[in-house]
Amino acid sequence: MTLKPLDDKIVIKKVEKEETTASGIVLPNSAKEESNLAEVVAIGKKVTSDEETKDELKVGDKVIFSKYAGTEVELEKVKYTILKYTDILAVIE
Repeated sequence: MTLKPLDDKIVIKKVEKEETTASGIVLPNSAKEESNLAEVVAIGKKVTSDEETKDELKVGDKVIFSKYAGTEVELEKVKYTILKYTDILAVIE
């Protein structure tokens, strides 16, 4: 089963932050902050067909997104977030 975003929506999968600090301290799950780094899983048709946005984002890109944006869903035990294209702040190259 796959997610196919509609219109100007993007499906992302969050990238987990490291569990150890630079000084070697291991952080428990309760102390970790929610990550706003993600990998693009799917892109809506309006984003890929728009002349201004079609080449800016592709499946597999690592992105930074607005912290409280989107709707979280779980599909086959994998958590995804569906958000608007405008909630993507930057592409990591």
